[in-house]
Amino acid sequence: MAKAISESIIPVERIAAKIYVIREQNVMLDADLAELYGVPTKALNQAVTRNSERFPEDFMFRLSTEEFEYLRSQIVTSSWGGRRYAPRAFTQEGVAMLSGVLRSERAVAVNVAIMRTFVRLRQMLAANEELARKVAQHDQEIGILFEHIQGLLEQPEPPKKHRIGFHVTDDEG
Repeated sequence: MAKAISESIIPVERIAAKIYVIREQNVMLDADLAELYGVPTKALNQAVTRNSERFPEDFMFRLSTEEFEYLRSQIVTSSWGGRRYAPRAFTQEGVAMLSGVLRSERAVAVNVAIMRTFVRLRQMLAANEELARKVAQHDQEIGILFEHIQGLLEQPEPPKKHRIGFHVTDDEG
């Protein structure tokens, strides 16, 4: 059942679109997680509050007002409406901890799908870092090659013409 829910109801792309980089961490917001789990955001946050010892700062944190405003400005269609509190952001570890707090079959299946998405995202970032390193090295080598080609293409200054023989200048007159 868990595998069927995770693969049929929640495509990886849908989960990946809900992963944001905040404070240099990949996180998911409480409202997005609640939507995926099929529970109200208030219920998810109440469960987290009741189990606050399971969510240290590196598992879950509240967005600052500035972070929330910036994020809201980046997402044209805000699904958060008129919230009284800034959203909670859950790291991968915090999302994993949610499966122990939300005990439904759907929560387990959603967590499996989210964990797989986090792993794929990390793999893609690692591959992109390697690719970026190779491209930077390649660009540097191409830059050196272009410098050499430019040096070869530059026209040398024509040699100064020297007149042979004796020449009278106006100074000697």
